[in-house]
Amino acid sequence: MSPTIDRARAVARAWPELADRVVRPLDGGLINDTWAVGEPPVAVLQRQHPLFPPRVNEDIDAVTEHVEARGLTTPRPLRTGEGELFVIDDQERCWRALTWVPGRTVHRLVDPAMAAEAGRFVARWHRATADLEHEFRHVRPGAHDTPAHMARLEAALEEHPDHRLRPAVARLAEELLTSWAAWEGELDGALRVVHGDLKISNLRFGQDGRALCLLDFDTLSRQPLEVELGDAARSWCNPAGEDVEETRLDLDLFEAAFGSWLREYPQPAAWRRSLIATLERICLELAARFAADAVAESYFGWNPEIAPTRGDHNLLRARGQACLARAVARRRGDLERALGLG
Repeated sequence: MSPTIDRARAVARAWPELADRVVRPLDGGLINDTWAVGEPPVAVLQRQHPLFPPRVNEDIDAVTEHVEARGLTTPRPLRTGEGELFVIDDQERCWRALTWVPGRTVHRLVDPAMAAEAGRFVARWHRATADLEHEFRHVRPGAHDTPAHMARLEAALEEHPDHRLRPAVARLAEELLTSWAAWEGELDGALRVVHGDLKISNLRFGQDGRALCLLDFDTLSRQPLEVELGDAARSWCNPAGEDVEETRLDLDLFEAAFGSWLREYPQPAAWRRSLIATLERICLELAARFAADAVAESYFGWNPEIAPTRGDHNLLRARGQACLARAVARRRGDLERALGLG
């Protein structure tokens, strides 16, 4: 259950500059409970999901400090009155506060110009972190371990044999597992500092349309860049969003976003082919994760205005990602031409 505003206001007093300011909830996050503090806002206050231990804030502090030193705008963790990066409440939950970056959050790209701007900024962020030497305090093993996610889907079906959505999830799981078995591709193996969750709502845009910064850093890690960008493409190039069954792949957005990224950060042809294959892989992976939670109902948040239950919402999301995976497989030649592969 999400904390009340009164609890959030009480926790905010751990940061002297936030005490007695207006606190209001922010919508849109699937994992952490989030509030804006101040009017106008001066900070974001978050109660972390237990999946992310307190030490993740040390990683966030190190990476955002490095990025800021390279001249990029970024939210920065605020220190409490005791000089700490977080506080633990009486329910053993971790809270943190970060500086507020004015601007707007979007939940889907609206045109190629915005897509190009997103690609440009993310490439600059990747270049800025290329020389960062940091040993991550929190490591999520298998964050994009697709075989493991497929195994968890099978396990979820076995563990919840009586769930009312199990028959529908089982039919979708059969398609996902078959598609994954037929997937062909490879990663270049080079590990780089990545954001780890580049959905478009994790970019902040100015009123002039320029990308200002990245948000939500719990998933910072070292991963191959094509995994990072395959996940970004899954989010950015589907204008329909995640909450529909019939998603679509927008080639104009794909070409604008990743053409822009490649102009800032050129990569060889083999890497570009790997990006396209990884896009399909990530769609299958996320579909499997949503499908597993449709019966487990234990991880992803949900919106009762979209679906009547958490399970129904996650099944809808799973079907949408499966639809996107089919589109990527069907249009691989178009995607290759968009990246200049001929």
